[in-house]
Amino acid sequence: MTAHIEARGVSKRFGGVQALREVDLSIERGSIHGLVGENGAGKSTLGKILAGVHRPDDGELVVDGRAVTYRSPRDALADGITIIAQEPTLVPYRSVQENVFLGVERGLVLDERRAGRRFASLVDASGIDLSGRRLAQSLPVADQQKVEILRALARDAKVVVMDEPTSALTTDEAERLFDLIRRLRDRGVTIIYVSHFLSEVLSLADTVTVLRDGRIVRTSPAAEETPERLVAGMLGRDLDLAFPDKQPVPADAPVVLSVSGLSREPSVHDVSFEVRAGEIVGLAGLIGSGRSEVARLIFGADRAGAGAVEVDGKRLRARSPRAAIRRGVVMLPEDRKREGLLMLRSVVDNITLPHLGDVSNAGVLSRRAERRRAAELVTRVDVRTRSNSAPVNTLSGGNQQKVLFAKWLFRRPRVFIADEPTRGVDVGAKRAIYELIQDLAAEGIAVLLISSEHEEVLGLAHRVLVMRAGRIVAELAEREMSEDAVLHAAFGTTAERVA
Repeated sequence: MTAHIEARGVSKRFGGVQALREVDLSIERGSIHGLVGENGAGKSTLGKILAGVHRPDDGELVVDGRAVTYRSPRDALADGITIIAQEPTLVPYRSVQENVFLGVERGLVLDERRAGRRFASLVDASGIDLSGRRLAQSLPVADQQKVEILRALARDAKVVVMDEPTSALTTDEAERLFDLIRRLRDRGVTIIYVSHFLSEVLSLADTVTVLRDGRIVRTSPAAEETPERLVAGMLGRDLDLAFPDKQPVPADAPVVLSVSGLSREPSVHDVSFEVRAGEIVGLAGLIGSGRSEVARLIFGADRAGAGAVEVDGKRLRARSPRAAIRRGVVMLPEDRKREGLLMLRSVVDNITLPHLGDVSNAGVLSRRAERRRAAELVTRVDVRTRSNSAPVNTLSGGNQQKVLFAKWLFRRPRVFIADEPTRGVDVGAKRAIYELIQDLAAEGIAVLLISSEHEEVLGLAHRVLVMRAGRIVAELAEREMSEDAVLHAAFGTTAERVA
């Protein structure tokens, strides 16, 4: 096979950070080429250079045998190269259909009938079922990702860079995407696939390149790799991919969180459960099943229509997150950039913002106390940053997530809700976050864990509740927990014990 796109001696620096160092890479035409590495290894930067989002400081790109210089993604698109970014880049007040065709075909956005037919054909070909009329801003993260995929397909690209395309998809949706990617490859499209899901990369890719600290460690056929070998290459050391050992919940552990009859139309219906001190309860189910909505109701981010929440046996009347925080209920949201962090503010600011009263004297903020307390928490959760004064948007995804943990550990919480705690996080940071969650439970904190990765829920939780259509449809004790049991309950394909 011939090279479709090549990087020759490509380097890239962002301020004081060397993102790529003299990268040489050849990607074969009509292949699926996986890029793996820790956050900060340079894989997303390399993908963005190939797609014209960034320009290399040194080196050159060669496409179809000729050297190219892309000043923008539009230049790359002219050569048939496009990117599906990890973070959706939709125009919020435009419809799904308009976002799919913006900048693709002249006049198609205005010709609604023709655009509708073209949109319907894309939906049919991809298996991604979305209403073209919905506003982009109304979509959850998973559906925004689907719009990005449809937009790439609408551009009829010859090279598609996919940066974490399944991070917000269900298992079933991801499998349909994999089928689509294979069909594109069979039609001669070159796919550059960036992902933290190593088993996913190995099952899908023809070739895998491992990056570490901006350099290529090796490129090899995917059939010759294993997840353990990839991790050793990514980290420069071996890493135990198993989950930390679960610590048993004491038999006399008191109930910390009690939820009874919680409802909010149309997404949550009569949800009841308890979480004891030191217990990790997993909330599983398909995207759209109501998992995140339940978390938001407990945290006071949304108002419940009915039901009650108790913390340590006392009614929690949380009309806002502030009221929940005062009672020791904290939450990591599924979208850290929109709902969890102030991306342009410093690490210190993000950690202390909800707790300014604790680092103030007579209403006057003590910067010294603020920096000292933040530094303690940065050390505790092992945030890797060149400075605690650095903006959070300069950190890798895993370190951004650790800043969220630090923020909610400023005071010892009673209930810790973690919604997709490892989304967009590399394998090394995942292990660190798993250990953080286990440590919280070991301290007697009640943990409610929500994750689309069934392996993650099963590996961490003492007990799993499965939701479908806004209701808890199954409760699985540890001896009953398996991926099959979760999937059957989530899809309603077998009888399950109703909670």
